[in-house]
Amino acid sequence: MQLTFTVGDIKNIIKASGTVVQDSVISILLTDSRRISNAPASLFFALNGRRDGHEFIADAYTAGVRSFVVTHQPEMVAVDVNFLIVDNVLAALQILAAHHRSQFDIEVIGITGSNGKTIVKEWLYQLMSPERNIVRNPKSYNSQIGVPLSVWQINEGNNLAIFEAGISKAGEMSSLEAIIQPTMGVLTHMGTAHDEGFDSPKQKLEEKLRLFRNCSQIVYQYDLLIDFPEDMREHKCFTWSRKFNIATLYVFSETSILGKHYMRAMYKEQEIECLVPYRDEASIENAIICWATMLAMGYEPAVCDDRIERLAPVSMRLELKDGINDCSIIDDSYNSDIQSLEIALNFLAQQNQHSKKTLILSDIYQSGLKQHELYLQIAQLVSNAGIDRFIGVGSDLTEHRDLFKATKLHFYNNTEELLKDLTRIHLNNETVLIKGARSFEFEKISRALVQKAHETVLEINLNTLLNNLNFYKGKLNPGVKIMVMVKAFSYGSGTFEVANILQYNRVDYLAVAYTDEGIDLRETGITLPIMVLNPEPAAFDKLVAHKLEPALYSFLLFDEFVKFAQTDDIRDYPIHLKIDTGMHRVGFEEFEVEALCDLLEVNPYVKVQSVYSHMVASDATEHDLFTLKQISSFEKAYKAIEDTLGYTVIKHISNTSGISRWPNAQYDMVRLGIGLYGVDAAVPRDSTALQPIATLKTTVSQVKKIAATETIGYMRNGSLKSDGKIATVRIGYADGYLRAFGNGVGKMLVNGTLVPTVGNITMDMCMLDVSNVEVKEGDEVIVFNEQQRIEELAAQIGTIPYEILTNVSQRVKRVYFYE
Repeated sequence: MQLTFTVGDIKNIIKASGTVVQDSVISILLTDSRRISNAPASLFFALNGRRDGHEFIADAYTAGVRSFVVTHQPEMVAVDVNFLIVDNVLAALQILAAHHRSQFDIEVIGITGSNGKTIVKEWLYQLMSPERNIVRNPKSYNSQIGVPLSVWQINEGNNLAIFEAGISKAGEMSSLEAIIQPTMGVLTHMGTAHDEGFDSPKQKLEEKLRLFRNCSQIVYQYDLLIDFPEDMREHKCFTWSRKFNIATLYVFSETSILGKHYMRAMYKEQEIECLVPYRDEASIENAIICWATMLAMGYEPAVCDDRIERLAPVSMRLELKDGINDCSIIDDSYNSDIQSLEIALNFLAQQNQHSKKTLILSDIYQSGLKQHELYLQIAQLVSNAGIDRFIGVGSDLTEHRDLFKATKLHFYNNTEELLKDLTRIHLNNETVLIKGARSFEFEKISRALVQKAHETVLEINLNTLLNNLNFYKGKLNPGVKIMVMVKAFSYGSGTFEVANILQYNRVDYLAVAYTDEGIDLRETGITLPIMVLNPEPAAFDKLVAHKLEPALYSFLLFDEFVKFAQTDDIRDYPIHLKIDTGMHRVGFEEFEVEALCDLLEVNPYVKVQSVYSHMVASDATEHDLFTLKQISSFEKAYKAIEDTLGYTVIKHISNTSGISRWPNAQYDMVRLGIGLYGVDAAVPRDSTALQPIATLKTTVSQVKKIAATETIGYMRNGSLKSDGKIATVRIGYADGYLRAFGNGVGKMLVNGTLVPTVGNITMDMCMLDVSNVEVKEGDEVIVFNEQQRIEELAAQIGTIPYEILTNVSQRVKRVYFYE
């Protein structure tokens, strides 16, 4: 068995050409130059995705990486680098992971399906970890890249592996099967996710079942058997069903008991039972799949029942929240292993709003490594992450405290000791990552550190935001830059939180409305170029001091800035020129361009960074002729300006919908606005490529029975058509839920049912007609999400999505999720 690999070994395994200069041992596989934890032991794969990985070799080299898998040797002067040259870098990564997997003769569960893969994987980990040392995908690393990176983590201490595999189109599963090499297969719920990548649901099922072609046993829902290919029916199958008594596990009785779901089933001609601590349908089905899998693996029914009843919820998302004492809290308090720690530290590295970074970490269990080796690795991760304050909780971390180096070190034997000492530590103005194994109950630490706020919350999914960004990047012509609008508190989504993600993912420019917004970004660590759309002359000194770039749109503003530059002896300061091609809001008009050129001709104080204009109706086909006229006017203006300057400038006119509908008008840069947040009139509403990033939710404060003869709310404007009940919820016009939504105009989701408002919207609360809904105090209420979209709320009151988003007030707590 080969457990360590040198560069030379890997060269032979992936059949690469090239020269090995330093035959070092490789323990880490890299696909992202921003996630380097141990450079000397890393091998960087220059994958060709939305960006060519070869572009980032220099960055990885600067960070200390000396071994690379590439399709061609880059032009760089270095004699200490190993370049392994292959035809296909992704295939090489997969071949290496498959070879590593083949070194281990252990039981491997392969999981696939449309929904529930990650939950089933994490629950099986919970259920089997008492007697098994398990390796699994971190988070939801189930893709063509995520699977090989996950399988690479198998070590000699593991005796069970659980890997999920996700595909989005035909032809992808065979490569994942070769990497995972599962001995047992588990099929989760088959739904409509990724249907667009397949000719039919039957083809999708057949493609997913390719993962199980060499399995000795498959666990699946008996109801799907009719769609199974003939060759798959020959496998040893463990089936479950809630309909057919011929299934191996037949669930024949289900009821609710004290908020839990109680099931009785027939198995091996005996009646068995199981109590699930959840009542939603998805959790129940996932629990049955876990129940069936445990039985198939030989667990006693009583053990299954006991452990499933104690299943804990799975949190696959990091949460970024405002904390006490001006701290930012990254809450990942439900799991702790080396792989997910690396992911969390990477997210911590993206946060620049505080100069100090703190990690609160618990002991890590079941790593498969010897303790000294494990905590040596963790200490190295902590050191590479630049942690200023390290707080270790648990006897193992305390025992290995000498391995850790940080400005401030604190160690505690348990969570209660830390909680008692929190006030003495005095966390202040720092970003705090909380990462702990579930048994340490780090949620108590999170509750102690998170700033208290009222129960109306705007949740921002940063992964969806990134997917939306990549959706638009995928539409850009080669070499086109992207500017992202983060004005107006990033359309209500939070300025520095969004800007940090954008900076980390290498957008080219940010744009804000006013100088103060730009200053806030600079003070939270944003170094990207920032254009200020509405610069005020009184703030020119602050603008220049923070290296912000003004957009100048009138002769008065131009003259004011030049005078300021003269006075302060500033030369070649970057500016942007706005051309009015038909919006008639601000900008130099066509007849003014000649005079503008005269001012630019001999002006040493400014350097024109870009010339831009704004499309009036880029999403509307009925105005396409006008858009073409705008484009023509813009071209005439920028050509005159460039001729005068004697150098080329960045040119941009396309806004969000313009990116989608006017590819010939992308020029040198495009400006992405509300599309980043999931709203674009030019993209079909049923498209899965672009998704809303925000969910506005609140809770029920009280439920009342109301007779039809009674009135509800101010001015007695509300009433029910018949006797019923209302729910008062914690959101009002001071939170941004406008008064126009009152009296049945607006609707919210209560336990999955859309219900109308009743009466006037008040400052802090409003009332909903819940006569036909089962609801109680404390239940969650959705104002908008991917189901009840922002566009629908806008239509309800005759406005636009921009207004809905930007109206969410600052007193509504923002919580940021990152998977």
